[in-house]
Amino acid sequence: MFQFTKRISFIFFVLSLTTAFYINFKVSPTWVETQLQYQTYSNELGQLAYRASGQESLITNPVPYNESPLRQSVLNNQQGKPELSQQWVYKGTPDNAVLLKADFHFGIWSLLPALVAVVLCLMTREPLVALFGGIVIGAVMLGRFDITHEVFIPNIGTSSAASILILYLWLLGGLMGVWAKTGAAKAFADHMSQHYVKGPRSAKVVTWFLGLVFFQGGTMSTVLVGTTVKPIADKAGVSHEELSYVVDSTASPIASIIAFNAWPAYIQAFLFIPGVAFLATENDRIAFFFASIPFSFYAILAVLGTLLLSLNITIFSGAPLKKAIKRVAETGELDAPNASPISAKELHQSQVPEGYTAHRLEFILPLVSLIIIAIGSYFVTGSPQIHWAFSGALFLSIFMALAKGMALKQVLDGFGNGLKGVVVASVILMFALTIGVLSKQLGGGIYLVESLGEQIPYWSLPIILQLMTIVIAFSTGTSWGTYAIAFPLGLPLAWTIAQSQGLDNPELYLMVCFATILNGSVYGDQCSPISDTTILSSMTTGCDLMDHVKSQIVPASYAALLAGILWTSTVLFFA
Repeated sequence: MFQFTKRISFIFFVLSLTTAFYINFKVSPTWVETQLQYQTYSNELGQLAYRASGQESLITNPVPYNESPLRQSVLNNQQGKPELSQQWVYKGTPDNAVLLKADFHFGIWSLLPALVAVVLCLMTREPLVALFGGIVIGAVMLGRFDITHEVFIPNIGTSSAASILILYLWLLGGLMGVWAKTGAAKAFADHMSQHYVKGPRSAKVVTWFLGLVFFQGGTMSTVLVGTTVKPIADKAGVSHEELSYVVDSTASPIASIIAFNAWPAYIQAFLFIPGVAFLATENDRIAFFFASIPFSFYAILAVLGTLLLSLNITIFSGAPLKKAIKRVAETGELDAPNASPISAKELHQSQVPEGYTAHRLEFILPLVSLIIIAIGSYFVTGSPQIHWAFSGALFLSIFMALAKGMALKQVLDGFGNGLKGVVVASVILMFALTIGVLSKQLGGGIYLVESLGEQIPYWSLPIILQLMTIVIAFSTGTSWGTYAIAFPLGLPLAWTIAQSQGLDNPELYLMVCFATILNGSVYGDQCSPISDTTILSSMTTGCDLMDHVKSQIVPASYAALLAGILWTSTVLFFA
């Protein structure tokens, strides 16, 4: 059976590669005008400026829209790549400038690299091979045949790639390695087991509760909760599929409900719609975000779903999770027989030197410092400084070990073992980042949005936006990247439909459409095997990546389906 699957996977890849060459040489890209709306203003020097990612940038030499070579009427006749990639334009006065960009797509073929990566992941259960295959397909489609110099080096040489390597290879890996060397994680697990955790159910409830406490969302919450509960849950006999599902399905969903984090500040920049008074200022848009929280039906249902599983109510859990629960009860095996966890087992085994006695505070104090620094830096700088937080926790762990008499050589040995344990996961993260960039450059998200028309029934738009963002986020592995594509296009479309079809409550309709984009992106990201949070959930809990994906997608899909029904019902009865 394995050889047959291997042969089919190879044939599928060869056919996909042949298709990629055909697209590169024979299929002309479709050029699309993209408008990015920013709230522009005059700074203290009287210069026209806008703010993005917390930085002020000047707007220079805006031109009338009807003179720009990047408008759609010109791009429709474009032969080859436009001379300009972006340009500031205005209709009316320069004070109302928008950034005009020329993007392209290859139609439905733009989704091919992500499709190849996902299919190969499912068939081979080898995420490294699958992601590399998707990268090769995307590179060939773009004509970047020197993959090392034209794809990997430009992507690995970015600040975001360096941030991933430093955080997840050095800081996270080093911290887990030091905890394994000192026995701190085991000491904490023993204490929790003696006083609070009495079995699998209480271990899962603790995991769920910590997911709510660490509501910063995304990779930070996933790593924090996963590394904290892993020793507790293992001791209590919780399957790794259950653990990774509870960790993953509370991280991003809870961040969109308890949104005292970086999400509103990031997302509000994409919510500006010309002429809509209640979205005029940054404060207005953040207030709109919070007002829309009650409509985040998927996020609410996802968090409730993990609570039900934690309480051993498995009616909505799906067959894969039920099978994992049964396996642990009958055999005590936390992983499936053919599982290949992407986190090294030595990270979760005690390596305490002879004569060294671990104490639970060696786990608790670094963790507390991590949380304080992350939350404190959010209130001081406006964004949680994850690197500061993990650096502080790592250095505090090292200092405590040395202060208790552990030799420096032994500490460094633990640190080195930690790095070894997350190398594979870090490479997978780098590959996932690269394929996400390629998918965006190929215009898959733009193609999906362009396929929508304005002449659709108002009640169907929320479900269309949900499905669209699910596909984009699943194929790119990022919810935040999906927001940058979907919000500037989907919300103006929603407002136009609300006005043209004479809805009684257009603001509520816009809130529902906002929630569908927000939540659809979370679901797609959460279920994607090329998402950083999916990979990190598997890594920190010691779960096989594809076992996590296949077991999580069932309960998550139940929540997404019910959310779609609730969104449609809301606009039918109240908009």
